[in-house]
Amino acid sequence: MKNSKLVYSTESGRVRSDATNKQQTAVPQDGIVRLMRQTKGRKGKGVTLITGIPLAGKELKNLAKLLKQKCGCGGAVKNGIVEIQGDQRDSLEKELAALGYKVKRAGG
Repeated sequence: MKNSKLVYSTESGRVRSDATNKQQTAVPQDGIVRLMRQTKGRKGKGVTLITGIPLAGKELKNLAKLLKQKCGCGGAVKNGIVEIQGDQRDSLEKELAALGYKVKRAGG
């Protein structure tokens, strides 16, 4: 079994996966922060997705925290994408532009 990865073995105890050791890194971007609204898979509840932010790790989480505070709502950071609850594109566009990012609305 050449392609299988060992997750747990009673012979050698716990075996760490490569996925747990990887840290999030900033993905190379084109310099444009994109705002889009999405309801898919959320039972009709809309969220605003922010992609293309050239930050990683703690910096991205701190920016997400600041944006959530400015909008007065919740959100999360998943796979380098910031999710803000509700349709907050107008206020997020102003806030990100004030922080010096080039912002575009994407999607419908």
